[in-house]
Amino acid sequence: MLASKWDMAFGFVMFLRVLFGSLPTWVKATLLGLVVCGLLWDGLRRVQQRRTRVR
Repeated sequence: MLASKWDMAFGFVMFLRVLFGSLPTWVKATLLGLVVCGLLWDGLRRVQQRRTRVR
């Protein structure tokens, strides 16, 4: 049986829901904040690298 291209993403989201579903809200919020900060940090770092390459 062939899987659709979204099956992997759906499986990953379900895995995260089960993994973090029983945690208290403050732990979920802290983890989400850390992930968002990490993504912002990486994005800003990439923008800075791109600006230094252009000059």
